[in-house]
Amino acid sequence: MSPPRRSTLRVVVAVVALALGGFAIGTTEFVTMGVLPDIADGVGVDIPSAGHVISVYALGVVVGAPVIAALSARLPRRALLVGLMGAFLVGNALTALAPGYRTLLVARFLTGLPHGAYFGVASLVAASLVAPHLRGRAVSSVILGLAAAMLTGVPAATWMGQQLGWRSAYWLVVVLAAITVAAVLAVVPSSPGRAEATIRGELGALKRPQVILTLLVGVVGFGGMFALYSYIAPVVTDVAQLSRGTVPWVLLVYGAGGVIGTALGGRLADWSLFPSLVGSLVFLGVLLAVVALVSPWAPGLFVGVFLVSIGASVMAICMQMRLMETAGDAQMLGAALNHSALNMANALGAWLGGLVIAAGLGYRAPSVVGAGLAVAGLIPLALSAVLRRRTRDAAVRADAPVGPARVRVPAA
Repeated sequence: MSPPRRSTLRVVVAVVALALGGFAIGTTEFVTMGVLPDIADGVGVDIPSAGHVISVYALGVVVGAPVIAALSARLPRRALLVGLMGAFLVGNALTALAPGYRTLLVARFLTGLPHGAYFGVASLVAASLVAPHLRGRAVSSVILGLAAAMLTGVPAATWMGQQLGWRSAYWLVVVLAAITVAAVLAVVPSSPGRAEATIRGELGALKRPQVILTLLVGVVGFGGMFALYSYIAPVVTDVAQLSRGTVPWVLLVYGAGGVIGTALGGRLADWSLFPSLVGSLVFLGVLLAVVALVSPWAPGLFVGVFLVSIGASVMAICMQMRLMETAGDAQMLGAALNHSALNMANALGAWLGGLVIAAGLGYRAPSVVGAGLAVAGLIPLALSAVLRRRTRDAAVRADAPVGPARVRVPAA
């Protein structure tokens, strides 16, 4: 059914069901940061080692997103969404049941595998339900589920993990995943996959220079946000000297910024995509540097985290749309690759943040690293801009009239 023939209510309900999956995924991805000290105590490792639990989940996303997207491009999209969310449910159950550190690492890797592919498929389904000029907002509405998780799901799951044990946070995600499966089956319209898709054709998007450059922007630039967020719990308790019970409130503020930034990002992407991507990265780098300076002051930490979240969320939406734009026919792969890039950024930020902490530089150092990563992300973005201009100029020259049509006739 074409977008104009769908009722607004049906579209909204379908997008909400898709966003619910994003809510579950966002909760499991980010609650780990909130209960990181509890996980470290529970499995008998130090905090930097527990940070590897974050990195291995991100590695699962990096591996799973392109592989699953390429292998499943022909499959009906609603059935694919249900299968991906079912696998996600199993991964979280294994996380909650993991008896030790090594099995926890394996469980988190498996949980990350369907993450990017789910968002890739859900983004395409949402975009197909609306007119072309509203696709940025439709995609951002799906990602809004992830932002809403950071506003409500992550603080609630963090509190639950602190009160009932860290495993309870992941059992909550299992319940959310089960509700998502039921909602998708009930209200998301059935839609076919691309019958003509091939694995080689889908993966061919990785040969496009603009796709590679955009991925590098995400990996490096967005890594700055994760350098801060991965260690937000000890920043709150050790740097700002606030109580452990304050951590969920900081996460709540971060979530509020994410909701605002995600909604804003969809509108900015529909308005002017590439300049919005540039502006969000610059904004993110400046704010990370500011957080490094003001984090010992509690009000400054709260405001800084809020603004960092806005900048990071705008950047994530703009990257999603940019990859879908540059991936050609392999749009599902492009949408999924955004989450590979962001989770490579997750792994990079958590790893570098752990290195500077382990080196004795303190818990403010990851924010400094994050600001440096955001600045470094401007390099592939600048190369992308140059290539973009050359491509546009070549297209203009190709369309220019030749021969006698170029001769100007004097006015009579």
